[in-house]
Amino acid sequence: MAEAPPTAIAGGPLASIYAGTLDCVHCGLCLPVCPTYRETGREISSPRGRVYLMRAIAEGRAALGPLLAEEAYLCLGCRACETACPSGVRFGELVEGARAAVERAELRGGLAKRVEALALRELLPRPGRLRRAVDALALVQRLRLDRALRPLLPRRLRELADAAPRVPARRERRPLPALVPAQGERRGRVGLFVGCIMPELFGAVNAATARVLARNGFEVVVPPGQGCCGALHAHAGDPEFARALARRNAEAFRAAAVDAVVVNSAGCGAALREAGAWLPGEGAALAAATRDVCEWLDAAGLRPPAGRVAGRVCYDDPCHLAHGQRVREAPRRVLAAIPGLECVPHADPTSCCGAAGIYNLTHPAMSEAVLARKLRTLAAVDPDWIASGNPGCLMQLGAGAARSGLRARVVHPVELLDLSYRQEQAAAGRSEPRWT
Repeated sequence: MAEAPPTAIAGGPLASIYAGTLDCVHCGLCLPVCPTYRETGREISSPRGRVYLMRAIAEGRAALGPLLAEEAYLCLGCRACETACPSGVRFGELVEGARAAVERAELRGGLAKRVEALALRELLPRPGRLRRAVDALALVQRLRLDRALRPLLPRRLRELADAAPRVPARRERRPLPALVPAQGERRGRVGLFVGCIMPELFGAVNAATARVLARNGFEVVVPPGQGCCGALHAHAGDPEFARALARRNAEAFRAAAVDAVVVNSAGCGAALREAGAWLPGEGAALAAATRDVCEWLDAAGLRPPAGRVAGRVCYDDPCHLAHGQRVREAPRRVLAAIPGLECVPHADPTSCCGAAGIYNLTHPAMSEAVLARKLRTLAAVDPDWIASGNPGCLMQLGAGAARSGLRARVVHPVELLDLSYRQEQAAAGRSEPRWT
């Protein structure tokens, strides 16, 4: 008689994700697309190796300890392995479950952990506190104190300071109006998810998104009460806090009574689309309604822009749009609709750029290695613009392009679409809405 397969130890640290590890057939198709495996060549730093380690711990053949803590957090969570996997392994869920077990066992510490806890618990979900922190950073940058003090800082603090984004002018950080009317024939009513970091560092992208949606006939509602999506908390092994944030957003958009929840941040969109799993029953409506802005415009039928935007653009897929939401072609079709804009491919568009939330702060060496591979493929094409649909990617690619001497400007696809519409309006002698 054949021996029964091993089972998870009831009540063990990884018992809840054990069933998911059994889907892996160890084929190895995930290895070539895994950023950390590509850099290290180590089996344990591949999705297959990490799944095997999780399974061993769940079955009691290995202990929950520093090795899992290291590998669970060395993973960028890009989910490229899910796209490559023929067996449908939901690796993102597995690694988040493993990280939650690591946090419960208190296996992490040090500066990276303290930075992560400060950012995720004390800043991102608290809009007032986040705004004051960004105001302080803006003042430091305006007075050039960051440059003056840099030589005096320890190496790790210098790395953190170098990774800090440039704060936009205050006019770009103004809140959007609660309601932006549709232009022309009204086609529907959508809610715009503005997120936590987007209003402070990418307010221009939020404003462009609202204008483009209005230009396409959609009334845009910006519901009060919405906030941080919880994605980074889930990725950091804090599922309870992530669920609390998801619940707040589900309630905010339920009250708004909209046809869709439109998102311009790939990581946020992936998180909102998983709200049904995070909040069984109460999160299902939010998950079903969530759409990426390019996906929504493409499906609705984009009103063709007429303003010419001459130049060459490389579109680089955000991981959580290409692999988490499986949206790949819609942004390319939207960009291709802009007169004068030539869309040029590069060799590695769906690989991770190394941003991965705050990974570039907690794992700077690996983040830089992953980014360098990406920048080499972009430099070979030498575009005028690099377009990507996630704030972390925009910051990571922008900083990397500047350091590498690339001439390309890094933008969100909706910014180029907005530029075309605005040039069209200017040529026709029409003014912009007063709130802009």
